[in-house]
Amino acid sequence: MSEMSTAERLAYMANQIARNFGTLPDDKAAEETAQHIVDFWDPRMIEGLLNGEMQRLSPVALRAMEIVAAHRSHRAA
Repeated sequence: MSEMSTAERLAYMANQIARNFGTLPDDKAAEETAQHIVDFWDPRMIEGLLNGEMQRLSPVALRAMEIVAAHRSHRAA
């Protein structure tokens, strides 16, 4: 098996975080996943995923990244 690219690894990590909140309703799981990413990921990691392998995200992880992106644009304004 070949090595994962950085973008693939970030997508994998985001999906793992989302899976950890799998017992919650999807909206709450996405919010919790987004909060975890904002709290613990380096901004370069967030940027790498937003500009990388978004198509590899589960629906919950994708929604989480949409929340993260909205949070970032709100902070920048």
